[in-house]
Amino acid sequence: MAPIVNGFISYLYDHERLCPGITEEDAMRQGTLNWNRMSDIHRRTYRIKTTPRRKIKRLSPNARHNHKHKKQKRQYLKSVQSSIEAQVNNRCFKPKCKKPKPRGTFPKCSRPCILKRPVKKRLCKSRSSFVQKQGMATDLKFNASLGTSDPQTHPVLIIGQLRHLNLVKFADLASKLCPRVNEETFQNAVACLHPAPTDKVSLYLDSATIAALPLKASRHNTASRAHAITRLVKTHVMNVPEETVVLVCERDNLFASACAVVRAFPLYSRKTGNGLAPTPVKSEQGCGDGANDTSRNLVNVEFLVIDKEGGVESCPLSEDEINCLNETTRAIRLTARIVDMPCNEMNVDHFIQTVEEIGEELCIKPEVIRGEELRERGFGGIYGVGKAAAVPPALVVLSHLPKGAQETIALVGKGIVYDTGGLSIKGKTAMPGMKRDCGGAAAILGAFYAAVKCGFKDNLHAVFCMAENSVGPNATRPDDIHTLYSGRTVEINNTDAEGRLVLADGVVFANRDLKANIILDMATLTGAQGVATGKYHGAILTNSETWEAKSLQAGRKSGDLLAPIIYCPELHFSEFASALADMKNSVSDRQNAQSSCAGLFIAAHLGFDYPGVWIHVDMATPVHCGERATGYGVALLLTLFGNHTNSKLLQSIAPSQEEPPTKRMCRD
Repeated sequence: MAPIVNGFISYLYDHERLCPGITEEDAMRQGTLNWNRMSDIHRRTYRIKTTPRRKIKRLSPNARHNHKHKKQKRQYLKSVQSSIEAQVNNRCFKPKCKKPKPRGTFPKCSRPCILKRPVKKRLCKSRSSFVQKQGMATDLKFNASLGTSDPQTHPVLIIGQLRHLNLVKFADLASKLCPRVNEETFQNAVACLHPAPTDKVSLYLDSATIAALPLKASRHNTASRAHAITRLVKTHVMNVPEETVVLVCERDNLFASACAVVRAFPLYSRKTGNGLAPTPVKSEQGCGDGANDTSRNLVNVEFLVIDKEGGVESCPLSEDEINCLNETTRAIRLTARIVDMPCNEMNVDHFIQTVEEIGEELCIKPEVIRGEELRERGFGGIYGVGKAAAVPPALVVLSHLPKGAQETIALVGKGIVYDTGGLSIKGKTAMPGMKRDCGGAAAILGAFYAAVKCGFKDNLHAVFCMAENSVGPNATRPDDIHTLYSGRTVEINNTDAEGRLVLADGVVFANRDLKANIILDMATLTGAQGVATGKYHGAILTNSETWEAKSLQAGRKSGDLLAPIIYCPELHFSEFASALADMKNSVSDRQNAQSSCAGLFIAAHLGFDYPGVWIHVDMATPVHCGERATGYGVALLLTLFGNHTNSKLLQSIAPSQEEPPTKRMCRD
């Protein structure tokens, strides 16, 4: 028998001969119960028996004494094991059979205990169907209510806070657990959950699992525990053709919890393992759902909504809510795919093609300004950054102009498809991962698509500042002076501080040409953001305290967390002082609030006296988790501007008109 450290499988395999002529399901259930009843020392005998033996080196005289004691311990455990086997071989493992029965005289019953055929063979066959196929994409489907399925063929993962799981009755989940799990097993499993910070208990092998989220969430965290949900889903999904994730949550956390599940299933992959070819490039440059791939898994996402009184809501999700979740799912996965794609598959040409395809689906024709036209029209920032690349830079605009609009909102995204640093070139360890420098523009594209699909009621513009910061004969040099779209001159003292140059052109275009009264720019702008606010929280810098409070609230509601950084231009903007131009593009003191200074550079071209609302979001670190993109920014923007849409779900979680903290303090 192959060595299996667990011991449970070897236990079943050793004693399968005890009860021939029985069904596999009942045998597995009864074997599990018997295993759970054993004491730790009895279980240890099976683990020791099946653990592969190591070759023992010749011992020195000084070590023989300890070896003698270890040998005596093994002999003792062996004798205990023999005693257990003698008892097991003369006893039936059915709960109702109290008297010992000799072998070969077992009465027939409806709940036999051991497998009909060798357990090892069956488990290997079952496990082979659970192996994740590399390169296989996953579809996500949101259901209005809980469907009926068998955990043996359709695995189920139940996730919720412990206080919510204690409110759920077995009848509420019976359609997902029966006939494999009974009420007693479910109640015992919930009682065994002790999250620290999370915990999970298997209800039926690994096919039915219940998991508890962290008990506490501080004021700077999301009440949905979105990051924990993503980790649990990534860890415990089975990657089979069809399975279900059930989220037990309050209605206020429904949107953030759904987005957290979506982030666990990225689309982009170039793996060719198991003989599967990767998804064609063309489909990945499109809408982002990879619909041309026929070999796909399906994950059903369903909800048990806990009401304010502690009961389970009986009414299913509305069609409007399902539509909002589906469009948000597509937007997040599209954003993550763009960020994950390398520059040889997602350069400026490819990005423009993706924007055009999204625009065609929304019946919007994008405006494209690129190449020498940028220089002629005065976009010195975008042109100067991207002029050395083989693919010319571009400014692309998508505009949604509904009738009866009251406000004009512009979303400006940094779309540096790759950042070598220019002539101020990055090191060999700092450059890998710079394909993610287009994360801001990718989030803007995803949010624009979902917002229009959810019925955005005001004017909405998406401005994409695209370039590749490359090295070449035409590359911008340190000491060069560029004139940006604002008309102000900038002395280049660091070509690796390129994002603020392209965004400066973008926000001025949004103000001057698009007449926007609310301008939000989003960018993977500074590495200092990760130092200032960490890898989970983006940094927000704004000239409006009211919108700062709204943005922080939207971050907690959506799961895309934010933390404020200092807005103080009278103290920080002097870092860009230049003797030759209006300003330099990089600070003189890198220890003085780098992330705030980088944002102030953008605001300076818009004007510190700009009468409208300007918001800057730096999301350099939360744009990815490990080596995969998170789709950060889509849920945040949809929540922040939820009141501008027709979606009732987004309106219900949109920030309220609450007073800023400092105004409350001054009043008190």
